[in-house]
Amino acid sequence: MKILALETSAKAVSAAITENGKVLASGYQDTGLTHSRTLMPIVEHLFANTGMNIADMDAVAVSNGPGSFTGIRIGVSAAKGLAFGADKPVVGVSTLAAMARNLIFADGLIICAMDARRSQVYNALFAVENGIITRLVPDRAISLVDLAEEIREDPRAKIVVGDGGTLCYEALTEAGIVCRLAPPHLLMQNATSVALEAEVLAAAGQLVSAQELQPVYLRPAQADLLKKK
Repeated sequence: MKILALETSAKAVSAAITENGKVLASGYQDTGLTHSRTLMPIVEHLFANTGMNIADMDAVAVSNGPGSFTGIRIGVSAAKGLAFGADKPVVGVSTLAAMARNLIFADGLIICAMDARRSQVYNALFAVENGIITRLVPDRAISLVDLAEEIREDPRAKIVVGDGGTLCYEALTEAGIVCRLAPPHLLMQNATSVALEAEVLAAAGQLVSAQELQPVYLRPAQADLLKKK
């Protein structure tokens, strides 16, 4: 199964093409430029350099949240446009589940973290054993204090991953919890992991149409909260 995957949930942007667990091509950029400027040129270069096009893909995958509201909207909109135009199914992938795949080789408790502001992180916990990932909690926004107390008694080796990883690692360490931070080349979200998670979801029958794909924000935008006040 060939999958074109997009990742735009945070500061970095990336795209990848995989086939049955093998990475055929990938592109990654973290230079501060907006995703609206960088995402599609990366996709176009992947297709140009591989001799493929969207018609060759079996599905389009995208990290559909949680994450930056603007970033998620850009990625989901791009995935919808590409899939709709080529009549391809799509797979919406949890940003947190995808980043856990960065550490599928490391047995222990994987603590996925994205900075959600207000002393919170978007978080999910996964157990990894012998290359098998098991989700332990749903995607959520949680305070760093509550997260520390939740995992304090867990005996497994703890590894933190994600663009909020450094923030989370420092908070957990300060709370007296022994953990490790994923190495720099595995710390951030990337489209390759989105594609690999999408393959699992597709095999489980979770392909949807472009029209059905929706972003997952977990909580209202700050602008909406201010408007209600």
